[in-house]
Amino acid sequence: MLSFFRRMIRHPLGAAVALGFVALLGLAFVLSDKSGLSGSGTPAAKGDTVATVGSQTIVIGDLQAAVQRDFNQYRQEQPSLTMAQFVAGGGFDASLERLIDSNAFRQFAQKQGIVISKKAVDAVIASQPGLIGLDGKFDQARYEAVLKQNGATDTQVRTDIADQTLMRHLILPTIGAIQVPVQMALPYASLLLEKRNGTVGFIPSQAVAAGPAPTDAELNTFYTRNLSRYRVPERRIVRYALINAATVAAAPTDAEIAAAYKAQAASFAAADVRTIAQVVVADQTAATALAAKVRAGTPIEQAARAAGLEAATLTDQQKAGYAGQTSAAVADAAFAAKAGDVVGPLRAPLGFIVAKIVKQHIQPAKTLAEATPALRETLSKQKTTAALTDKRNAMEDALSKSNFDTLVTQQKLTPLRTPALLPTGQDIDNPTAKPDPAIAPILAAAFAAQAGDAPQTVPLGPDGSFALVAVEKIVPTAPRPLAQIRDVVVRDFTLDRGQREARKIAAAVVASANKGTPLAEAMAATKLKLPPLRPINAPRAALMANPRQVPAPLSLLFSMAAKTTKLIEAPDRAGWVIVHLDSIEAGDARGNDKVISGTRSDIGKVIGREYAGAFGKAVQKAVGTTRNTAAIAKLKLNMLGGVSATDQP
Repeated sequence: MLSFFRRMIRHPLGAAVALGFVALLGLAFVLSDKSGLSGSGTPAAKGDTVATVGSQTIVIGDLQAAVQRDFNQYRQEQPSLTMAQFVAGGGFDASLERLIDSNAFRQFAQKQGIVISKKAVDAVIASQPGLIGLDGKFDQARYEAVLKQNGATDTQVRTDIADQTLMRHLILPTIGAIQVPVQMALPYASLLLEKRNGTVGFIPSQAVAAGPAPTDAELNTFYTRNLSRYRVPERRIVRYALINAATVAAAPTDAEIAAAYKAQAASFAAADVRTIAQVVVADQTAATALAAKVRAGTPIEQAARAAGLEAATLTDQQKAGYAGQTSAAVADAAFAAKAGDVVGPLRAPLGFIVAKIVKQHIQPAKTLAEATPALRETLSKQKTTAALTDKRNAMEDALSKSNFDTLVTQQKLTPLRTPALLPTGQDIDNPTAKPDPAIAPILAAAFAAQAGDAPQTVPLGPDGSFALVAVEKIVPTAPRPLAQIRDVVVRDFTLDRGQREARKIAAAVVASANKGTPLAEAMAATKLKLPPLRPINAPRAALMANPRQVPAPLSLLFSMAAKTTKLIEAPDRAGWVIVHLDSIEAGDARGNDKVISGTRSDIGKVIGREYAGAFGKAVQKAVGTTRNTAAIAKLKLNMLGGVSATDQP
């Protein structure tokens, strides 16, 4: 789930571009950054400073606000994302790098005499779709409203836009450097042809004796050290009431049906209805030739294809409707003909029309009684939508003055209540219960609300249905009590103990193999019942075929020296994999133009980002950058929820 964070920070300056240069309103990047990207221009206590960039400092508040802002943005894409997951996935580091890069590039640009004009910044702001008024022009009042809503100032927004524009102009030429000479690509191409041969062994955790049941003290210690395993994300208890068609009276009266019948008299009168196949031809001569072929018996579809055109079939056409699609003259001619006749060529707005009347029938008139069922259904839907819209507008007006209970009582609604749910609708306390997709919009709104917010209305359907929603309680993220999950913790403790014991045995096998003992003999010495050894052979190009799904043993094989043995943990803590590299067959791409060409192309896709990353570090060095690693680590740990990555048994 968090692979996008890791990709995001793979290249330092790539991270800055990815998170920084975005649309003003598209990701709400600039306007939601209340602290600005410029760091703090005021003195700060040393303990409060996380980085010093040239003459500017970035304090804890700046970094914390930036991380929170970026977390909020990504949470819009993944509502179940937690701050701990965001930080652990690299989001914290990306936010820090972006702040540092923004400050460094601004100061570097100033020293080079590079500035972004006010006119250029104005153009960026004015081009945002969300700031365009009904007249199609930039709406200053709308812009000021957005600033106020996000607690930002015009100066902050303009500074941030100028920063990101500077970064773009400085970085893009570097990223665009994708030329790779053959001699540079040749070693990498040869590396792709390298082959490795080895052997893989496996020591399952289950092959080791389970040992005695854990004592209460052991279980408590294990639970305390692994709180992050049992941490439950934030949940919310939501109260809501449904307002739909069943809650409003929207049946039309007989008088309303009669009035609608009278207003739509033309649609209920007898009508000449036709199915027409037609071809639009740009040239009159070509249209005349096509019409002649159709009159001679060639199907109009076949004649159209022969001319490189396509015939369109219009079904159930009445004269007025057909005239609206073509012209009055074309409609007159088409409806004067009979079924089977060919009409045209006739002048049309986009050329000349050749048409064939495929079939014709007279639709009989409908009496009021015959039209009533359809009219009743249509009017019911219209009245329902109107009634629901009126009710929602009235409730919106009352939200600031009334609470949830008052509104429910006044409107005579049925209040409903959810258990503590995740954003996905999952009830952790009731694992067998399936999330209800019908309340997904309600949960989305509830998780977007803040504690103490007034009730809100949430649309539920195209018919105007909506829900009145209020957050009753926010259950913060916290580990589940040991008493509730004792069986799970006992299982994890046992697996963990088996995994540790299996590792000791596997480490002894690796040590023995690295001293010259054949791997099969070293495995047999464990006296355990183990799976047989398996050969592993592949070219390095296999790593590139699907980089995201390369088996860990294969990846390890290509990071080892020949005649060595290494250890890697199996997925899901199932045991330990032992990899022995027997031999390396060097590759030689000389004369292999296809491989060299492909390698040059692949390198060209990333070398620009590598250059940009190096350029970014050079800019930081040029202006002078220092980091307060202790303050950064402390803030990162706090935002992880106080759980250290090394806090494991």
